[in-house]
Amino acid sequence: MQFLITGAAGFLGQGLANRLVQDGHAVRALDDLSTGDPSTLSPDIHFTRGDVNDRPKFWTLLQDVDCVYHLAARVLVPESVLYPRDYDTVNVGGTVTLMEAMRDVGVRRVVFISSGAIYGEQTEQPLREDMRPNPRSPYAVSKLAGEYYVRTIGNLWGIETVCLRVFNAYGPGQQMPPTYTPVIPNFLRHATRNGTIVVNGDGSQTRDYVYKDDVVNAMAAAATAPEANQQIINVGSGIETSVSELARLVKAATGTEPEIVYNPRNAGGVERMCADLTLAKKLLNYQPLVSLKDGLGMTLEQDERLQKQQTQTNA
Repeated sequence: MQFLITGAAGFLGQGLANRLVQDGHAVRALDDLSTGDPSTLSPDIHFTRGDVNDRPKFWTLLQDVDCVYHLAARVLVPESVLYPRDYDTVNVGGTVTLMEAMRDVGVRRVVFISSGAIYGEQTEQPLREDMRPNPRSPYAVSKLAGEYYVRTIGNLWGIETVCLRVFNAYGPGQQMPPTYTPVIPNFLRHATRNGTIVVNGDGSQTRDYVYKDDVVNAMAAAATAPEANQQIINVGSGIETSVSELARLVKAATGTEPEIVYNPRNAGGVERMCADLTLAKKLLNYQPLVSLKDGLGMTLEQDERLQKQQTQTNA
């Protein structure tokens, strides 16, 4: 198959792009490189630097494409609170631009990478796709709007659409922005340096941490799943883990004794999050394979190997 991946130089995008090439597919990649690293992409991938609001560029890139994976987005929740207009421009405007271009060219299917953040605070767990969304940040709102645009435009113009609500993905190669660092790379970095792990709130809040390779498996399956059209599907581990338990697992994985400090002044976000995977198993034959314990160990091992390679290259 011929694929186009937007946001292909990002954390999940490069994992998906490299996987599809390994499986024998042709892959075109688009990224504006605001956060991504194209050096992680296979040389067999046709990479283009560009913006998701550039409709004429899409007209060129979409020729003969069978399926589009739309991952390009701004993804930092605290940043979205400060700059909601930017998140609307990229996450919503870019999605609409892509859907218009797909309509113009006649592409058959799009897989939109959404977020479990859409659910917000709920009274029941695990979180099912038929629950009423309760977004608590502009980022979550932008992803929800993207889902509605993708499914509505797809329905109007005969484009098959699949929306994957990915929960807290982690793994080797995850970007480390100077601010608002994701929790797992943040905890690992401080633990390996025998520093201080800061837990917001009382640490009882739970999340569903899903390993990168498991997410890639779900995304790969979504391109051809026969009954997935117009569906919203959770992608997670299906296991609820408190932030305090995560800190303990990080200590065990690193073999260090970092100080763990609780910061009650900073809210820990929604109280509980855990994905119901019933639909993913049914439609995508999805089964997460990597436990959080094993995933933390593999993340440490592969990131250390990458750092050594970079050091040798720079030397």
